[in-house]
Amino acid sequence: MRELLDDLGRPVSLPGAVGRVVSLVPSITESLVSVRRDGVVGATDWCTYPADLDVARVRGTKNPDVARIAELAPDLVVANQEENRELDVHRLTDAGVAVWVTRTESVPEALASLRRLLVDALAWDEPAWLDEAGRVWAEPPSLLPLRAAVAVWRDPWMAVGRGTFTGDLVERLGLVHVLREHAGRYPHVDAAALDDPASYDVVLLPDEPYAFSADDGPEAFARVPTALVDGRSLTWYGPSLVDARTRLERAVRAAAGLG
Repeated sequence: MRELLDDLGRPVSLPGAVGRVVSLVPSITESLVSVRRDGVVGATDWCTYPADLDVARVRGTKNPDVARIAELAPDLVVANQEENRELDVHRLTDAGVAVWVTRTESVPEALASLRRLLVDALAWDEPAWLDEAGRVWAEPPSLLPLRAAVAVWRDPWMAVGRGTFTGDLVERLGLVHVLREHAGRYPHVDAAALDDPASYDVVLLPDEPYAFSADDGPEAFARVPTALVDGRSLTWYGPSLVDARTRLERAVRAAAGLG
């Protein structure tokens, strides 16, 4: 057995060869499958990429089926500090299941975390997209410094605040993340305050976790342009990061009338 520290500094005992993994994080599931599909034996109901993933489902990120996970006899369960509950991590470890917890608050931190997980913890091959994503996001911003907010829910309205992967990604696009200094990570906000051109130039409306769409979200804004964006591009870290920048820049340019 090997003992390594996860992103939270927790010691995790791992076999020399990790062959069975259960993922409780949708974006990490996609990353794992991109390297070794047969190594993933379980995932949450929200793990939707790749679309043809055929593994045991273990309920959601906030209510994983601990008994079912234990039955799958994984060498390792992968969780995330923000995505999953500490209570469930404790329940899994109490059941004798090894859990690796990731922590990501920036694009570089996400890429480093994935490399530690895939290469160091699992001892799997390093995927080519890791370096490619690093190169893409190391490029200087191409968007104008538009003042932006990222809504993640409505009724009540909530937005991305401080210390988040998404907030860092938005700034790397060149946008000004207005709520970056807010005390909360996902503060409640007033829709009228978001629709104030004195404070914002654009509001991003992703299709997850709330499914904003052309008929649900933009109608709340009369004065500030909105950009409907792919939530996976904005909030997931993994293979999607390679193309996410292009997709997000295109959507923001269109919303802001920049061509």
